[in-house]
Amino acid sequence: MKKIKKICIVDDDPIHIYVAKNSIKKAEISEEIIEFENGKEAYDKLVEMHEKGDSYPDVILLDLNMPIWDGWDFLDEFSKLTFNHKIAVLITTSSNDPADQRRAKKYSMVNNLIVKPITMNKLVKELEKLDQSFQ
Repeated sequence: MKKIKKICIVDDDPIHIYVAKNSIKKAEISEEIIEFENGKEAYDKLVEMHEKGDSYPDVILLDLNMPIWDGWDFLDEFSKLTFNHKIAVLITTSSNDPADQRRAKKYSMVNNLIVKPITMNKLVKELEKLDQSFQ
């Protein structure tokens, strides 16, 4: 599996962040991991990176239920931006509501919705699916 250059984790749950980062590091999937506690913080920093010409993530692991801006707020604004390469979003949520599944499909950048808890095997499997689009 080719390494993904940068993965961004947007989640307010420190346990999920720890598990995701640990899984990514153990599987040696990514060269760099950045993290944010809510959608607004992530959006502002990613826009800043975009404007400066810095490299931005190839993959975003996005929680839906967060304070300030939830995952939907983030997607609504982030999907309006234009990037020169594909950014894949994997929604990671504790919600198994079919309405969330349907809503997620409305965003072209969303590749899948994964119901928590996220295991290393589940995360690696999803990232390996994405790997094909980064080659």
